[in-house]
This record gives sequence, structure tokens and C-alpha cells, in this order.
Amino acid sequence: MSRNSLKIRHLFDAQNNKYLDKSQRICYYRPIMNNYIKLLSFLKGHYRLFAQAVLLMFFASLFEGIQLPVLVPFIDRILNNKPIIVPSNLPAPVEKIIVYLNDLSPETLFYIFPPVVLTLLILKHVTIFCYKFYMNKVSQQVMLSIRNRIYAKVQHLSIEYFSNKRTGELVSRITHDVNLVENALSYGLIDLLIQPMMIIIYLAIAFTIYPKGTLVFLLVFPVIGYPMNKLGRRLRKYAKGIQEKVADINSMLIETISGIQLVKAYNAEDYEIKRFERENYLYYKLRMSSIKRLLAIAPVTEIFATICGVLILVWFGRLVMQNQLSSGVFILFFGSIMSIISPAKKLGNVHAIIQQAMAANDRIYHVLDAPIKVEEKAGAQEIGELRDGIRFENVSFRYGSEGEDVLSGIDLTINKGEVVAIVGPTGTGKTTLINLIPRFYDPTDGRILIDGADLREATFQSLRRQIGIVTQDSILFNDSVNANIAYSMKNVPQEDIVRAARQAFAHGFVEKMPEGYNTVVGDRGFRLSGGEKQRLAIARAILKNAPILILDEATSQLDSESEKYVQEALDELMKGRTVVAIAHRLSTIQKADKILVLDKGRVVGLGRHAELLETCPLYQRLHGMQFGAA
Repeated sequence: MSRNSLKIRHLFDAQNNKYLDKSQRICYYRPIMNNYIKLLSFLKGHYRLFAQAVLLMFFASLFEGIQLPVLVPFIDRILNNKPIIVPSNLPAPVEKIIVYLNDLSPETLFYIFPPVVLTLLILKHVTIFCYKFYMNKVSQQVMLSIRNRIYAKVQHLSIEYFSNKRTGELVSRITHDVNLVENALSYGLIDLLIQPMMIIIYLAIAFTIYPKGTLVFLLVFPVIGYPMNKLGRRLRKYAKGIQEKVADINSMLIETISGIQLVKAYNAEDYEIKRFERENYLYYKLRMSSIKRLLAIAPVTEIFATICGVLILVWFGRLVMQNQLSSGVFILFFGSIMSIISPAKKLGNVHAIIQQAMAANDRIYHVLDAPIKVEEKAGAQEIGELRDGIRFENVSFRYGSEGEDVLSGIDLTINKGEVVAIVGPTGTGKTTLINLIPRFYDPTDGRILIDGADLREATFQSLRRQIGIVTQDSILFNDSVNANIAYSMKNVPQEDIVRAARQAFAHGFVEKMPEGYNTVVGDRGFRLSGGEKQRLAIARAILKNAPILILDEATSQLDSESEKYVQEALDELMKGRTVVAIAHRLSTIQKADKILVLDKGRVVGLGRHAELLETCPLYQRLHGMQFGAA
């Protein structure tokens, strides 16, 4: 057989019509080995418990393996009253045991046999229970750690990361993918350790009885490895596809369930059902392809086992008939060889489980290894409450490394106590600009200073605790009104929460709710109207009482009457505070100390309302569009 015919097919470079050389094969396998190492690295911190489980596995394997040799004296000496005959030379200790058993009477062995078997059975099952419990404990502790690590990493990732990732995809990695790793650790790793132990024990027994026959078996045995390897590679490919499809389905479920009102408003129920059925069918097809290959593992090993069994029966049956081998020893050899098949089959299943876990592990590390683009600098300094103001110095920003600038050359000074409004057409970078203040993003060029200190030098805690934010989209959690208003604050007196709600004109509708301030508002505040959600978000900002207030269309979701009251509350709240506000309604910002006019990410106007009406064409146009008809 030629050397090339022995090479693995997937290492053939079809483009250049040649097999990969040694260095290329190393490069091919290195990522796979790194992935294995990363998977096993999750055991870090659990080595002691894991070592105890492995030790118990070893003893369980011994007790399992000893059960077969115990049958030999029962069959030969007790049932047949014949001597134990072994065709090969045995090690001295084994030879002495056989001589001793042959010298004992069948009656004596009959009374010894039951307690020995019972003792071995009890010891085997006690050790099996212990090692399985320990391994499951290890796997559950690892899963606890992985989920905590992923969630902590998600919380620390920069805002930009989430603009490129779907919520359902991240949920899938914390749930579905982690479960696959758990399966590999709790079941796959057990079999990966104990089944080779069982194979070694059974091979040792068979080799002791008949070395030549065992060697023949070992030469044939690796034939099964080739189809297992092929199946394993295909399973890993399908496992990755399945995990991606689960992420697609999770994303679709989150989008359609959270947006069910829109779905119904547009009579899109049938459209969404068909869309889900299509994704679900693709998932079904991938699962069936994976299941087909998983199921193929069993018949492949069974066929191999049957062929081996028939050959052993023909070969060794003749030795028994010629009285060169006792029946008990024949059954022991036959049982040992056939017992190797079951661990081999389980190892085939383990290979499939590990391949699925490897694909999941790869996706998990896509999150864990994701770079955090906005990080707190080592040795960052605590900054005190705003004293002078905020300064933008030639600030530019773009999303990604190859995109166009969203903001370009922004110079702006926001003095303490000023109300600065930002206006401009849609998509001109207004929200991006205010998101730079709490360091949701860092400028691509230039810098932002607070009281003369670069924001990059400040700790997140000291910066963000003095910023209150009310966005256009009111974000509420599936918790009580109290918890939503006092979000992230500890031991807040109830009267303070009520006072904030009153200032935001939310107290009236909260009192009418079934459990008042203890009422759960539903997922994303589903039980509330848009105006009610916005007023609770404003109450949250009021309670935080931060010296810097960022408003992104804070009154946009309110009806005319509520807007009037809330605007009065905001006017009162703004006194003595530094306010940066985005407003499409120019009537709400005419009293601002400064109005910044943006167009395509550049400053085209800066001044008060009356000044801009005379000097800024874009502001004139925006004002005319809103008030021209009036």
C-alpha cells in the first residue's frame, strides 16, 4: 500500500492537487488541539475533586473486570467438576491461584462463591455511584463557572459589540452551548476515562489466557477507527450548524414575542409562523443528519463485534473440543474480547459528544475572547463631582475600523449648570455624541475632558454615578415599580421613591395599579403605556439625582398633557445641573444656554435660539419645517 493512500483524506489540498506537508499538517491540527486544551481548561480549580473521581473510576474498573474471572471456577470446578485448563504459560501468581482452585473441592467453592460475588458487586456499585456523583459535581461546578464567566463578560463588553450580535445568539451560547459542554464533561469525560481502563483490563485478561489470539484481535481492531473518525468529523460540522440554527431560532423568538404588538398590528401572524416553520425545518434537517450519523455508530461496532465473536467461537471452540482449554477459561476469553466491544462503542459515542462540545466550546470562546474596546485603564483615577465642565477637543468617531466618520472634528465646551441642546437631521450623530460622555464608546480621534481630566483616565464608577440618562426607548425590567425606579440603588427609603414618582407625574397611575409600587410591570414594561414607561424612566433619573443629566427625547412618548407636566418637572430638575439634551421638537429647547447644530457629523451651528435663527441655515430650515405651517 502506498504512503499517500494511508494519508487522511481531509489533509489533501485539492486546489494544488497535493497532500499537506508536515508543517502544514501541524498548522491544521494546532487549532483543534488548542480547542481541546481550552475545553479541558474549564476544569481549572476542580482538579482535586476530579482526581478523586478518577481514582474511584480505577477501582470501579477493577471490580468490573474481576467479575469475569470469578466465573471460571464456578463453571469449571462447581458445575462441571473439572480442572481449570489454560493453553498458555501464566504468570506465577496466577498459576498458584489456579492450582489452589483446582485443589479445592466443588462443595467448598460452592459456599465461598456467593459471598465473594456479593462483596465484589457491592464494592463495584458503591465506587460507580461515588465516581459518577463526583464527576457530575465537577461538571455542575464547571457549568456554574462558565455561565458566570460568559454573563460577566457580556456585562463588561463594549456597547459596540452588541450592535453586531443578536440577543438570541448570546442567549443560545449561555444556555444551549453550555449544556453541550456540560454533556461532554458529565458523560463524555466519564466514558473517555473509564472505558479505556476497561479495555486495558479486558485486554490484560485475554492476553494472559492466550497471547497469540489477543494479538490477532488487536491487529483487526483498529479497522473500526476509520469510520469512527469520518463520522466524528461530520458530526462536528453538523453540531456547529445546529448550534447556529438554535441561535437563529432564539433570536426570532425574542424578536417576535417582544414585538407581538407590532406583529398583530400588521396582521403578520401567518408570515411569522411561516418564517418560524422554515427555520424550525432547517433545524430539523440538521438534527436528523446528526442523528443518522450518531445511530450509525452502534451498528458499525455491532457488526464488527459479531465478526469477532464468530471467529473466536470457531477458533477456540475447537480447542475446547480437543480438551486443550476448559469451558470456563473459554468463556472468560470470549467474554473479555466481547467486553472490549462495548467500551469501544461507548468511546465512539464519546467521540460524537466531544465533537459537539468542541463546536460549542468554540462558540463560547468567541464571547470569552471577544476584545473589550472600552476598558477601564489600569490605575484609573476617581473623579469628583463635576466642578467646571465637560470639554470635547477635536473629537471624531467611527463604528469599526473601516467605516466612515459618524462624528468629525467636534469642539464643544459644556460649562457646569448649562443646558446644551443638540439638534440636527436624523442620522447625523446626535445620539453617538451623547453616548461618548458616559464612555459607552471612546472617540476614534481627539479626547473628552471632565474638569480637565481625560475620561479615559477616570474609573467607570466615578464617571457614571454622576450621570443620569433618560433615553427615547424606556428600558424597564420585569420587576416591581419600586425596583425599576430604584434600579441598582440599595436601601432606598420608600418615601424617596414616591417623591421621585410624584416629580415625574407617575405617582397617580402607580397608585391605581393592583399592588401599587410592588406591582410587576412585565417584560420590558409590557403592561404599561409608552407614556407611563417614560415617566418611570424619568422618575429613575430624578431619584439618582446626578449632577449631569442626559436626555434623549425624554418627553417624546408622552401625550400633550403629560408632556406639559413632565416638562415642568424636568425644568425644575435641570436647575443647578448640567444638562445635555437631544430634541427634535425645537419648542422644548428654545431656552437652552447653547444649541449645537449637527449635520453629517459636523458642527454647523452653535449658539442660542435667536442667534441661530439668524446665522445657521440648517437651524432655520428645521425651525421652518416645524413652525412654518403655524
